[in-house]
Amino acid sequence: MPRKTRTKHLVFQRGEYRFEIDAFTPETLPMARLAEYMAEFALMLGQPEHVHFVRLQKGSTAVVANVEWEAIPKVRERIRAVRSQNPDAPLEAVRAFHRIDNRLAEDNATGALVEPTGKTVIRFAGRKRKIELEYGAVRQPGTVDGVPIVIGGEKDPVPVHLEDRDRIHNCFAKRTVARQIAAFIFTTPVRASGLGVWRREESGLWVMERFLIQDFKPLDDASLSDVVDDLRRIDGSWQTLEDPLDELNHIRHGNRGRQKAD
Repeated sequence: MPRKTRTKHLVFQRGEYRFEIDAFTPETLPMARLAEYMAEFALMLGQPEHVHFVRLQKGSTAVVANVEWEAIPKVRERIRAVRSQNPDAPLEAVRAFHRIDNRLAEDNATGALVEPTGKTVIRFAGRKRKIELEYGAVRQPGTVDGVPIVIGGEKDPVPVHLEDRDRIHNCFAKRTVARQIAAFIFTTPVRASGLGVWRREESGLWVMERFLIQDFKPLDDASLSDVVDDLRRIDGSWQTLEDPLDELNHIRHGNRGRQKAD
């Protein structure tokens, strides 16, 4: 086996992800700043029990992390969700991405995330990005989905926490509404509608600061596959579609949904 091919194969076997910074070498990057970058890099990868720091690679600084075999698929999916700005991407990973980009801009640097195959999967614009204005708080109606996991408190309105996959929506509701939501705690996802307060950060990311639930409705927690099975039982063109899952995603999310299905 040629040496170059063998080296690439070994890198893939070890599951190494590299976060590259172009403005520093290991000798010039301050230790405190390195620690900040490493903490955000770890949040982007997730799977903290299965991701390990390996080394600093020479040249321009590259933080190298090794992902254990069993965690590679989850890390890969998490990174792809962040890259595509998927609405289902873990919020902590998305925020880590934006914090890294902000720090790179402050350091007059750019960065890249390289997967085990050697392919660059995310580029951080850093100093090259178009600076977005940071807006003050914006109040507007909206909805949030999730399973109720925390309800109640001393003051009215009371905290209501909704868990939506890898993120927690910290909301509030009048006690009369919270009492009704409590019937679904830990069991059934709900869609809460109300008035939210959002703020756009310099990076362009909108962050919800507060959400007052005014009404809600329980959601059917049937899986997408179950929904498609039900559709197949209905007379119509659904039964003739080659990929009904893809078509349903397209109807729900437009082109973004179709890309997600891919």
